[in-house]
Amino acid sequence: MKIAILLLNKGRGSGEVARQHARYLIGLGHKVYFLHPGVGDGVNGAVNVDVKLHSDVVPVQEYLPSAGNLQKQAARMSYREVMEYLPDYETALEGIIQDVDIVIGHHANLTAIATRKIAGKFKKPYVLFSHGTGIEPRHEGLWDDRVWEMIKEAIEKADGVLVTTDYVRDELVKPLVDVPDNRFLVLPCGVDPDDFRPDNTEGIREKYNLPETYVICPGALTQSKGPQNVVDASEHYSEYAETIFIGDGELRSELEKKLGSRGRFLGFVSSEDKARLINRATLLVAAPEKKEHFGIIYAEALAGGTPVVAYEGGGVASIVTPTEGVLTERNPKALGNKVNYLLQNSGLRKQMSRSCRARAVKNYSYPVLVKILSEWLESFAR
Repeated sequence: MKIAILLLNKGRGSGEVARQHARYLIGLGHKVYFLHPGVGDGVNGAVNVDVKLHSDVVPVQEYLPSAGNLQKQAARMSYREVMEYLPDYETALEGIIQDVDIVIGHHANLTAIATRKIAGKFKKPYVLFSHGTGIEPRHEGLWDDRVWEMIKEAIEKADGVLVTTDYVRDELVKPLVDVPDNRFLVLPCGVDPDDFRPDNTEGIREKYNLPETYVICPGALTQSKGPQNVVDASEHYSEYAETIFIGDGELRSELEKKLGSRGRFLGFVSSEDKARLINRATLLVAAPEKKEHFGIIYAEALAGGTPVVAYEGGGVASIVTPTEGVLTERNPKALGNKVNYLLQNSGLRKQMSRSCRARAVKNYSYPVLVKILSEWLESFAR
């Protein structure tokens, strides 16, 4: 097949999922066109197409304060602004559409509208990957009504809708858009089982001067990601382990003062170091303010054999079962007490670690997941 994958921007979480899908689809013998603004080298082996924007301001799903005035959340754009950006995406997709068998549009946003228009114009099938962060703003009263009607129509007319969890389908998409269950594919985010594996830890403790036992908390240091909750929780287990934070954001200086000697902030690290840090950690802990739609860090932890302690709610329970970790009430004290308990129970942690790896290989390995995706796409492209 010849597959086009259209993204709003380079992205982080969903962008990395798209890149991994592209890599493994190419590995299965498909030709992939990969499109987003500032694509650069894109994905090795793909036809990388730059979406040339009419403005220096990049539309995004979740605004990062560190980006200054160079980003704007698409869901907060006026109708006029959206209509100015749409031709940028449509022109890029139209340039390659005649050589394409099917289009994957990422997110319920401008890309969904552009995908619907161009795929419809050239009578090509299309599917939409409806990430939670794309459709969630409508639940919060965002998106201009006229824009939302175009997005809604694009989702309703799609040949298929891809989501990462039942939670995204049942709690975020279906209450807003009338799509029958048989048109959905629930496909989890995946992990690279070679990068995230228990024995891929060489040199990482020495490089960062880490203790034998430590708790890892990856993610942006923003309010919604909840690092402040983990800092508070650490008061309840710091006698047994330091907490190591990887990632950066506007809360860093404030949280460093509050954490004190109970741990450290490493800032941004390479993807290789991130994998080794998670693989080597005793536990992975997370406490986001909003309910996670999926949460790739949990699947990464499982693949690395690292048990998880996290807030309950959203799609996390589909990844972390009681044999791989603990989901707690949504308050720092409950979280900290469960971390404390597991840090004192090495036998239970070892059992969980074995279950983590087995579950990840079975359910979240990209080679397995992308084969399912490929077969699903082929059913529309025939």
